[in-house]
Amino acid sequence: MILLKTQEEIELIRDSARLLGKTLAEVGRHICPGVTTAFLDKIGEQYIRDNGGIPLCKGYEGFPAAFCISVNNVVVHGIPSDDVFIKEGDNVSLDCVIELNGYVADSAYTFTCGEATPEMQRLLKVTKEALYIGLDKCKAGNRVGDIGHAVQQHCEKNGYSIVRELCGHGVGLKMHESPNVPNYGVPGTGALLKEGMVIAVEPMVCMGSKNVVFSREDGWTCRTKDGKPAAHFEHTVAIGANGPDILTTFDFIEEQK
Repeated sequence: MILLKTQEEIELIRDSARLLGKTLAEVGRHICPGVTTAFLDKIGEQYIRDNGGIPLCKGYEGFPAAFCISVNNVVVHGIPSDDVFIKEGDNVSLDCVIELNGYVADSAYTFTCGEATPEMQRLLKVTKEALYIGLDKCKAGNRVGDIGHAVQQHCEKNGYSIVRELCGHGVGLKMHESPNVPNYGVPGTGALLKEGMVIAVEPMVCMGSKNVVFSREDGWTCRTKDGKPAAHFEHTVAIGANGPDILTTFDFIEEQK
């Protein structure tokens, strides 16, 4: 069942989303050569809790950390570890879900450690563009397929591929709600977008093949099968009376650059 939110509820989700944006920026500024992904997770969890939030990833179906931290060819769901050290030139995706005062926001951002290669810069640029192109389709009367088609078209025309096994989703009262929001699709198909819906749009884009593998050891880590890099950006957005209302923000990250 798709849960429609009142404007009052959307404002409460926005409060959670603002804390999430600040959290991603806080963790992002600690990304440098030599730090571990476990160290980044610890900083992020402390920041969330110090500001009254709850990191919902921690404990979700056994996931052990507050953040999914995915490096280079890890697409999503990387488990923070004391054994994973960030290196110069790495791309580092931070994905986090926060509950504040009972309302939930979800966002992800792919950072680079130091100077990225031109190829990596282009992948991140196109993936981020695809996110906003998809968000532009988040209007009442459109359908989920319109979002996915827009994301897919932009990425594929630039030579990249879209992961099929994972997708965006409804969010706001829980971490995962209906409907699913794939990053590929056919215009005019899928769930109808209605005012009051809140969804997470999250392109997961591969430099090479779209094929991925999931770790047999931990059951979570999703890597590109060909070992090539991937990127991931995500916003929580409300379907508003006047179009998309993007609730999460990258402003705190961008102002640090």
